[in-house]
Amino acid sequence: MNEDFVFVDELVPGMRWDAKYATWDNFTGKPVDGYLANRIVGTRALCAALAKAQEKAESLGFGLLLWDGYRPQRAVNCFLRWAQQPEDGLTKPRHYPNISRAEMFDRGYVAARSGHSRGSTVDLTLYHLTTGELAPMGGDHDLMDPVSHHGAKGITQTETANRRQLCSLMESCGFSPYASEWWHYTLKAEPYPDTYFDFPVA
Repeated sequence: MNEDFVFVDELVPGMRWDAKYATWDNFTGKPVDGYLANRIVGTRALCAALAKAQEKAESLGFGLLLWDGYRPQRAVNCFLRWAQQPEDGLTKPRHYPNISRAEMFDRGYVAARSGHSRGSTVDLTLYHLTTGELAPMGGDHDLMDPVSHHGAKGITQTETANRRQLCSLMESCGFSPYASEWWHYTLKAEPYPDTYFDFPVA
């Protein structure tokens, strides 16, 4: 692993995570190439910003749960191969109910060159510190649908408020949102803006 990359939980104590692509619980329906451990990796700069975001979230009664951070290029290549395979319908109802696999790339939900591979992008959500329950956001991680867009209609006032809360605290800590995915944020001052890494998460 690059010396500037670390396991997020080692630099940000108390951070919750569930590395979806290391599990069977993702849009491909199985663990993804390059994710050999259920851990979240990122740059040291990412961790410093996440520590600030976690502190702000706690002041509002929330914690942060990470779903993904650094993503090896081999994982992105795995997504590309998966998209070319025949549809089996196993994950379609939950993750891409209204589009085809190929349209995931056409519509910007999955990229052939992902910002995650640069090490300073995260997928995350809020949870309530008092109960540990995830804050309702009007759709789960990797729901590739307009309802996942920032400003989407058709979700409740509470869900809208929670999305805005997450966006506000992430932007205040140096992150930029991605318009099509309420859970996806990239560090504005990322240290490797033009480098796509491929070491495994192990």
